[in-house]
Amino acid sequence: MLKKIATIFCLFLTTTFYAQVGGESTYQFLNLIASPRQAALGGKVITNYDYDVTGGLFNPATINSEMDNQLAINYSSYLGGISYGSAAYAYTWDRHVQTLHVGMTYINYGSFEGYDLNGVSTGSFTGNEAALSAGYAYQIPFTDFYLGANLKLITSKLEQYNSIGVATDLGAMYINERLEFQMALVVRNLGTQIVTYAGQNEKLPLEINLGLSQTLENMPLRWHLTFENLQAWPIRFSNPARATTDLDGNQTQEKVGFLGELLRHTIIGAELFPDKGFNIRMAYNFRRAEELRILEQRNFSGLSFGVGIKLNKTRFSYTHARYSGASNANFFGVQIDLR
Repeated sequence: MLKKIATIFCLFLTTTFYAQVGGESTYQFLNLIASPRQAALGGKVITNYDYDVTGGLFNPATINSEMDNQLAINYSSYLGGISYGSAAYAYTWDRHVQTLHVGMTYINYGSFEGYDLNGVSTGSFTGNEAALSAGYAYQIPFTDFYLGANLKLITSKLEQYNSIGVATDLGAMYINERLEFQMALVVRNLGTQIVTYAGQNEKLPLEINLGLSQTLENMPLRWHLTFENLQAWPIRFSNPARATTDLDGNQTQEKVGFLGELLRHTIIGAELFPDKGFNIRMAYNFRRAEELRILEQRNFSGLSFGVGIKLNKTRFSYTHARYSGASNANFFGVQIDLR
C-alpha cells in the first residue's frame, strides 16, 4: 500500500514539475496566506499539527481529530484595497474514517473603471475569485507518517471573463512525538482549467514547499523553518534599481549568488507558548524582504509578528506583516470550538 501511494505521489511530481512563480500562471490567489497564524510565521508554514483547522487548507496532511468541530474565519485587508479571506471546518466522523475537512478561500479585487481603445468609459467592473475545498488525511499504519489530499473547485470572474478550474493539494508529514519534531512536504495546485477565460488554457500556480519545526525541550518555543517554491530555481528577480554603471557607461545588472538564491527560498519563524492560551509569533521571509525593500532605507520588509488569545472556546488571532514602506497587511482571525 505504501509503495502504491509513493508511486502516485512521484507521478504527480514528474508530470507537473515546471518552474512557476508569481505572474506566470492563473489563480494566483490560491497561494495567498490562509490565516493570521500562518502570516505571523512567515506565510508558508506547513507543520502545525494541532487545533488550527485553517492549516488544513495549506497542508492537508495536518488534518487531525483535534480539529473536530472547529470553525475558523479569517480576513485580511490586503494591499491596494484588495480584501480576501478564508473559512475552514473539520468534523471527525469516527476513529476509522478519521477527520473530514472543508474550506473556502475568496478574494475580492474591488471595483475598476473600464475604458475602450478610444478612451471612452465603458462603466465600472469588478473582479473576484474563490476556491472550495474538501480534504482528508490518513496515517500510514504503525508509522509516524501521515498523508493528506485536498480537492478544490475554483471559480474566477474578471470583468466579463469567467473561468472554472479544479486542483488538488498533496501533503506528506512525519511526526516524532518524543522529540516534538515535525517535517512536511506539500505539492499544491496540481490541476487544470475546465473553462478558460478566452479560449487559452493557462497553468495553475504549482508550488512545492518543505517545512520543519520543533518545540525546544526546556523552553516554551517552537521554531519553524520553511523552504518555499522548491519547483523553481532560480527564483530571484534582478532589481533594476540595484544595477551599477562604470565610468564608460556600461551597466551591470544585480547578480545573486547561490547563498542569495537559497535565502530567497527560506522562511524562519518562531512561536512562543505554542500550547498555551496566549501565543506570540514572529517570522522573517527572506524573499519578500529582498524583493520589496527600498534601497538605502530601512523599512523592515519581510518581518511579520502576531498574537493569539484563547477565551473559553474562542481563539482570536491578529498579525501585522511588513511588505514595503508603501503598504503593509493586517490579518484577523477567529476560531470557535463548536463542541
